[in-house]
Amino acid sequence: MSDTNEKKAVVMIVDDTPEILRILIELLKDDYQLIPVKSGEAALKQLENKPFPDLILLDIVMPEMDGYEVCSKIKDDPKICHIPVIFITTVTETVDDAKAFKIGAVDYITKPFNPMTAKARVKTHIELSRTMKALQLALNKIKTLNGLIPICSSCKKIRDDKGYWNRLEAYIEEHSDAFFSHGLCPGCSDKIYGDKAWYQKTKKKRTMQGENKEA
Repeated sequence: MSDTNEKKAVVMIVDDTPEILRILIELLKDDYQLIPVKSGEAALKQLENKPFPDLILLDIVMPEMDGYEVCSKIKDDPKICHIPVIFITTVTETVDDAKAFKIGAVDYITKPFNPMTAKARVKTHIELSRTMKALQLALNKIKTLNGLIPICSSCKKIRDDKGYWNRLEAYIEEHSDAFFSHGLCPGCSDKIYGDKAWYQKTKKKRTMQGENKEA
């Protein structure tokens, strides 16, 4: 990786052929932490617990559960659906591009592997994934209120960075993803309308009087 101090990304390799696993391990071991597994079932079992890999290399043709089914299960799980999946296929196999991308794969590589191409695609998608995570974290931070917020002890307006005083609702809506709906708590309702029981009784009485007049 470009930054020697950066923690190595974790790549899961899923292939039922020991020779393919060996080749990919030799190709990627210097740059990544590797989790080799020999079946789709074993991959899904491994993915039940953290830490999750940063990328999955997934063979398409495997017995019992093929790569398409494994990828679909990964993308249906909200805990791991963010992990990019690159399919592994042979030059003699027909890849259903539409199906592969529809179920969530980001790319595919063919075997026998071109070392430079395989490494470049793995690196590209790990960097893209990390960039998206960083952007999401930055967005979440922007939308989170923190630090000292000047608020008027009387009218409860908040002073913004430009020195203007804003209604509490307007300030929070601008600086977060929250929206307000307004109502009255029981205490304020009593202050405005008086005793609630009296208010309901009076309302009922007026309704009955109106019905009697109509009759």
